[in-house]
Amino acid sequence: MRGNSRLVAALLIVVTALLVQVTVLPHLAWNGVVPDLVLLSVVGAALVTDPRFATLLGFGAGLLLDVAPPADHAAGRWALALLVVGYVVARLAHDYQAAQPGPQPASTPRPPYLLMLVAGAGGAFVGTSLFALTGLLLQDPAVGVGALLEVVLAAVAYDALVAAVAVPLVVWVFRREPAPRVAHVLR
Repeated sequence: MRGNSRLVAALLIVVTALLVQVTVLPHLAWNGVVPDLVLLSVVGAALVTDPRFATLLGFGAGLLLDVAPPADHAAGRWALALLVVGYVVARLAHDYQAAQPGPQPASTPRPPYLLMLVAGAGGAFVGTSLFALTGLLLQDPAVGVGALLEVVLAAVAYDALVAAVAVPLVVWVFRREPAPRVAHVLR
């Protein structure tokens, strides 16, 4: 049952983030850039789930973002970017928790607030940069090379500001689930 509730929570978070991102946030655009709530929801989920789930969530969320209007790029670019973000953030969060001194808790502990902010900003940088680089490789005419750095920096700054609220909210939703049952297979 835990897997189903986690999957439903992920689906609701990603769809809600996508709807807000494409309907409400374009009115708050800053230099043509809106906060990427879908990316931040993948980052938040990656902090408290395993790398496999975070990678698959990133891929699915990226595919939704690729086909959501006003998509003006080749499908698959956001899927690749969010897949990488999900894996990298989950892997680093897992390694961070394993490096903590003392006994490991049975459930995933709540990450520190500073870690959530750094993961949000770092995930935004990796995801936006990877999306921009794939655009250069595919010769996307939407943005020239000169404006690319400005757009990436604006997106990372905007996402870092929004990450202060969005990432802890997603972490809170995923942490409200019951702790996994531990079965002793070997005695």
